[in-house]
Amino acid sequence: MRAPFACDPSLTRGRRVVESESTFRSPFQRDRDRIIHASAFRRLKHKTQVFIEHEGDYFRTRLTHSIEVAQVARTIARALGLDEDLTEAVALAHDLGHPPFGHTGEDALQVLMAPYGGFDHNAQAIRIVTHLERHYAEFDGLNLTWETLEGIAKHNGPVAAPMSWALAAYSAAHDLELATHASAEAQVAAISDDIAYNHHDLHDGLRAELFSTDELARLPILDRCFAAVDAAYPDLNYYRRRHEALRRFFGVLVEDVIAYARAELAVLGPKSPQDIRDAGRPIIRFSQAIFDDLKVIRAFLFQRMYRAPSVVVMRAEVTGVVRDLFPHFMAHPQELPKQWRRDVETVAGDRTALARIVCDYISGMTDRFALQTHAQVFGGPQIGRGGYG
Repeated sequence: MRAPFACDPSLTRGRRVVESESTFRSPFQRDRDRIIHASAFRRLKHKTQVFIEHEGDYFRTRLTHSIEVAQVARTIARALGLDEDLTEAVALAHDLGHPPFGHTGEDALQVLMAPYGGFDHNAQAIRIVTHLERHYAEFDGLNLTWETLEGIAKHNGPVAAPMSWALAAYSAAHDLELATHASAEAQVAAISDDIAYNHHDLHDGLRAELFSTDELARLPILDRCFAAVDAAYPDLNYYRRRHEALRRFFGVLVEDVIAYARAELAVLGPKSPQDIRDAGRPIIRFSQAIFDDLKVIRAFLFQRMYRAPSVVVMRAEVTGVVRDLFPHFMAHPQELPKQWRRDVETVAGDRTALARIVCDYISGMTDRFALQTHAQVFGGPQIGRGGYG
C-alpha cells in the first residue's frame, strides 16, 4: 500500500522535455530502465569500488555495488510503503558520476579542476543523465523525471553553496530545490548505499586478507552476530561462519533503518512527499546507537583497509595516471576521440570550457581504459610517470 508521503508517479513534476509517457510503465519505471540501458551504467562494471579493477575479479566494482544498493533500497522502500521504482532508479544512478579509480580518481580530479569550477561525482552524475548520454533524437541526457533528478542530486542531503559548477549550471536551468532534503525514496537510496558498503567492504577486506575474522568478531554489532552464529552452529567452518555473521550484520542494519524510520514518521505524520522534504532533517537514517557502532567499524576499515599499505601504494599509482592524462589532453585536445573533438571545436579559446570537456572525458573512463590510455600516451608498462609501477 502506497504511503501518503510516497512519491506518486501519476503526480510527477514531469520531464524537462515533454514526452508521451508509456502505456505500460510508470514514469519512474521508465527512468530506472533508461538508467540501466545507459552507457555510463555499463561502464561501472570496470570502475573501482575500493580495489582497482585489475586487482581481482572477486572484489566489488561500482556496478555490483550499485546493484546491491538497489536491492537493499527496494526492501526498505517496500517496508515503508514508498515507490520502489523511484527508489531503485536513484539507487542505480547514485554512482554514475564516479571517475576511474573511485574516490582516488575523484580526489585527483578535484585538485585538477579547482581552477575550473571543481569536480564532484554527484554533480557529474547529474551532468551524465542530463547532457553526456547522447542517444535520443529529441534531447541530450536521459530526460529523467524531476523526482529522479532531485534524488540523484541531493540524496545525501541539501546541497549548499559553493557547489560544483556542473550542479550549479543545471540547477540554474532546472530548479531541483537543492536547499531542501530529498524525497523519502532518495533518502532510502542514500542509507542503502551506507548499508551496502559497510557490509561488502568488510567482506572484500576479508577476501583480500587485510584483516582476520577474529578481528571482525571483536567489533561492535559484529560481536553479537558472531556470537549468535556460534551458538546456533558451534562446529561451522570458518568460511560459512563469517558469511553467516556478515549476513546477520546486514540484517541488523536494514532492520534498524526500518524501525527508526517508522518511529520518525509516526512523530512527523507526513501527509505528502513535500512534508518529507520540508522536515528539516533526514527521516530515513540509522538509530543513534547503531550509528555510533558503525563509526567504530568505519574507523577500523579506514585504518585497516582504505589506508592499508597495499591500497595506499595503488592509490598513489593511479593518482599519477589521472594527473598525467588531464594536462596531456588539455595541451593536445586533438588527440581526444572524434565525438569529443566536436565539442572542443565549439569552445575554441575558452580554457575553462576545454577543461570541463577533458574532465568529462577522463571521468567517464573505466579503470582499464584509463590505464591503457596512459600506456599508449606515455609508453612503457609503468602506471604513472613518476616512477610508479
